[in-house]
Amino acid sequence: MISTARWYLRLTVRLALIAVSLFALRALIITLIALVLGLTVSLAMTDANHFVEFLRRYRSDPVLFVKEVFGVTPDPWQGEMMQAVASGVRKISVKSGHGVGKSSASSWMMLWYLLTRYPVKVVVTAPTSAQLYDALFAECRRWVNEMPEQLKALLVVKSDRIELAAAPAEAFISCRVSRVETPEALQGIHSDNVLLVADEASGVPEAVFIASSGSMSGKSATTLLLGNPTRGSGYFFDTHNKLKGDWWTRTVDCEESPRVSKEYVEEMRKRFGEDSNDWLVRVKGEFPVSDDDTVIPWHLVNGAMDRKIPDREDGEAVWGLDVSRYGDDKSALCKRVGRVVTEVQTWQKLDLMQLCGVVKAEYDALPPSRQPQSIIIDSVALGSGVLDRLQELNLPAIGCNVSESPSAGSTYANLRAELWHGKLRAFLEARDCRLPRNDELMAELVAPRYSYTSNGKLKIESKSDLKRRGHKSPDMADAIVLSLAYENTVMMHGSAASNRWKKPIRRNLRGLKVA
Repeated sequence: MISTARWYLRLTVRLALIAVSLFALRALIITLIALVLGLTVSLAMTDANHFVEFLRRYRSDPVLFVKEVFGVTPDPWQGEMMQAVASGVRKISVKSGHGVGKSSASSWMMLWYLLTRYPVKVVVTAPTSAQLYDALFAECRRWVNEMPEQLKALLVVKSDRIELAAAPAEAFISCRVSRVETPEALQGIHSDNVLLVADEASGVPEAVFIASSGSMSGKSATTLLLGNPTRGSGYFFDTHNKLKGDWWTRTVDCEESPRVSKEYVEEMRKRFGEDSNDWLVRVKGEFPVSDDDTVIPWHLVNGAMDRKIPDREDGEAVWGLDVSRYGDDKSALCKRVGRVVTEVQTWQKLDLMQLCGVVKAEYDALPPSRQPQSIIIDSVALGSGVLDRLQELNLPAIGCNVSESPSAGSTYANLRAELWHGKLRAFLEARDCRLPRNDELMAELVAPRYSYTSNGKLKIESKSDLKRRGHKSPDMADAIVLSLAYENTVMMHGSAASNRWKKPIRRNLRGLKVA
């Protein structure tokens, strides 16, 4: 019966292509499916003309759909978000405090999308099974039960899926948990109409979004991200910052939401205080000042990029050079004069000798008074060859092996951790420095996380681990870090510094004459 019905449906659709418009065709398809497979619906819903009218009424007006189908009126931000999808906006990101109606709005959106398009695939995801099934999908199933019987009869509700009964493979809402171990879970979603809903988007691994990008490349593919902004880094954070120009964004404040009680807001204010991360995330719908495991907080970088500090020609000039290791990475040169990073340049796919030539040209282009005192290079692997060549060219090149022992041996796992956490963070926390405004640099600086070894030493996330999370190699950030390593090297001069910087730091330096 089913196979015969589907054959008849395909034949009917082919014939209808000749006679009706695309809009009417899609309505007719859904109606024919219901009729052929014998769904129990009312005369109004089985009549083609009436169903076409249903689509004409609601296809471009999800707010009206919610009002008339569910009997509720969306909040202004909910209506704006749904209307953005209806008008063809393909990238939408909403951050909010707790209890503002995210789950309800996304449930309405998914059901409206499922019932007004064909074929259609809606995929909903969240970082954990509890967040997905016990929260968002449970809310979606609740709203199915609030629908008129005529519409409910068109759907089959399963534990992890809602299907159009007559076409379960062509029209459905499907749940898929986002795990870093299985980023491919969101791959292979192809249809004329695709809607991806990511709940608690701060916790969805970056690798999942990268894996899903192929599925979301179609003209009628829409991505909807929602959640509490719990992390000051990652893809969700980027959609409200460096990628903001590409996304339709909203921030929903609990203090402005009619769904959140004043008692809750006051409780949060008394419990955490308005200067806390909990207040920012739970009430204001803003990203935290810093993540608990973020090496460099976003606000420190943003402050340094906004700070008005004039260039000083009399400051100590030091360059840091990070040499590219992989084809997709970049060689980066940081130019720092005193507390001001004046410029960070990058080059890609240069061989070592070409890179040396570029650096030599940059050096020679400056008058002697403004040439750097030192050019500090990560001397591991490819960097050692660049170091040797620049020294042959009589440039003040110094090698620094960031994988070796730190000076503060009891605190950090290696010199890289000491430079990132101990030097760069302190440089920014002093709030008397300046960085160039650069969104890519911002992303690199705030991306790395830290953790602790079994013996309690702080370590910085490796470049390979960063890439597994979907981040690029922090080449520009590493160049800035290397420029600050010079402050470590100068400690080797004089008696006052000799107690602070011991033999391990000496081994990390090549080309520096030490008395």
